[in-house]
Amino acid sequence: MKEALFYKKLEDNKVKCELCHQFCQIMSGKRGLCGVRENSGGTLQTLVYGKIASANIDPIEKKPFFHFLPGSQAFSIATVGCNFSCANCQNADISQSPKEKLKFLSQMPGSEATPEQVVKLALESNCQSIAYTYTEPTIFFEFALDCMKLAKKSGLKNVWVSNGYTNLPALEMAKPYLDAVNVDLKFFSEKNYQKICGAKLQPVLDNLIWYKQNNIWLEITTLLIPTLNEGSDELTKIARFIKDQLGANTPWHVSAFFPQYKLNKIPATVPADIKKAWQIGRAVGLNYVYGGNIFGQQTEDTSCPACGQTAISRQGYQVKRFDNKGLCPFCGAKIDLII
Repeated sequence: MKEALFYKKLEDNKVKCELCHQFCQIMSGKRGLCGVRENSGGTLQTLVYGKIASANIDPIEKKPFFHFLPGSQAFSIATVGCNFSCANCQNADISQSPKEKLKFLSQMPGSEATPEQVVKLALESNCQSIAYTYTEPTIFFEFALDCMKLAKKSGLKNVWVSNGYTNLPALEMAKPYLDAVNVDLKFFSEKNYQKICGAKLQPVLDNLIWYKQNNIWLEITTLLIPTLNEGSDELTKIARFIKDQLGANTPWHVSAFFPQYKLNKIPATVPADIKKAWQIGRAVGLNYVYGGNIFGQQTEDTSCPACGQTAISRQGYQVKRFDNKGLCPFCGAKIDLII
């Protein structure tokens, strides 16, 4: 265990965790909603420092990032735990296990690793970045931060795949080392955020604006779940928020849902709904909209906003770049890329 960052001591050995917007007040011997931060006699401890539950070499497009180091590999790590309780979580076996199967264990599972070892493995694997992903980087913030500092010194980029619920002081601490983030904007409905995720919408929207204002590369993903958020009205609201608050060049990924975890009775997203969401995003004025988790729709290519020609083509994780160092090969206009 390691003492956690961002908490206040309260009366009677209680603590208030201020790492994320759940703001858990935790009695001695108990854990926060994430399942991996424990009050030990008035001291908040992180139970997952250096305990890697998953580590893989992934295409950066899998995160998904389409405009950040396209065609590169990311060394991807996660611990168990999550500050959301999404009923549709595709990684529930590691994200929700501390709240379910592992809630009585004194130690969390995972392979022991130091930040030095993580960075060394990333470099040896010829990765250009480390991705803090699969669960939620916020809940293993202390370990992620130490890795990020070393990665930055070693010339590696740091990227988060996040639910966007990190509290502002933690974001400010991570800012010098964080290069890019893909945030799941799951719904544009307070009701569904609370019902499906156990969270609130507004902190996510505020953080999206913060990322943009602080020049951290931002891409957004919305999983289209039938009966919950695939309606034209909600998708239009999301697209307009992105355009008006984050800018028309902010990439928006609309991905297909497949039945899983607690939403295993809801049918999979049909291709027509992915195409509809893609069309809504483009009609609102977003320059980069992508359909994911489904093939044959031709919605994963990057087109030049000026002339409409294909600058980057994608089939699954096979990427072909035609751009000239971020410029359209046909008209010379700028394609918004971090390369």
